[in-house]
Amino acid sequence: MADKISVMYTEEETDRRIAELGAQITKDYAGREITMVCILKGAAAFACELAKRIELPVEMEYMRCSSYGNETESSGVVKIDLDLDRPIRDKNILVVEDIIDTGRTMDYLLKILKARGAADVKLCALLDKPDRRVADVSIDYTGFVIPDEFIVGYGLDYAQKYRNLPYIGILEPEV
Repeated sequence: MADKISVMYTEEETDRRIAELGAQITKDYAGREITMVCILKGAAAFACELAKRIELPVEMEYMRCSSYGNETESSGVVKIDLDLDRPIRDKNILVVEDIIDTGRTMDYLLKILKARGAADVKLCALLDKPDRRVADVSIDYTGFVIPDEFIVGYGLDYAQKYRNLPYIGILEPEV
C-alpha cells in the first residue's frame, strides 16, 4: 500500500502566490540588494521560483538546518549541517524557508543571523502552520497559512520522498 497524498494547493495556485510574494518583496526592498538565504533542502524549489520573481539584485546563499530527520515530528534539537559561505555583516538578509511549524529552527537561526551583524533579517515562508508554534517567530512574507497536517510537495518531503511534486499536498503515510 502506498502513501496517500491529497492536493492542498495546485501548481497554478502556488505559482500565483509566489509571484505575489516576489512583487511585494521587490516593492519593500526597492533600491536595495538582497541576500537570500535558502534553507536546504526543502526551500530550494520555492527559493528558486521566488528569486526569479524578485526584480532586484539578489545574492543566493544556502544553509541546511535539521530538526526532523526521517520523522513527521520535530525532535526539538536544531542542528546546522551546512553554514553560509560568506559573511553577512551589513547585508539585507531574506531567509527563505519551506514551512514554519514549531518555529524552533527558525527562532534559533534568525538569532544567529542577527548576531552576525546583518543590516536587516526578514523571513519568507511558503507555508505557515501556526497551530504547532512553540517559539515566537514573526514571518514577514507568508505564502499560505495551513492547518496542522503533514505537507509534502514543492520541495517538502517525507523521508526524502515527494519533494518533486509540482503541488502542495497533505500526506497520509502508509500504515
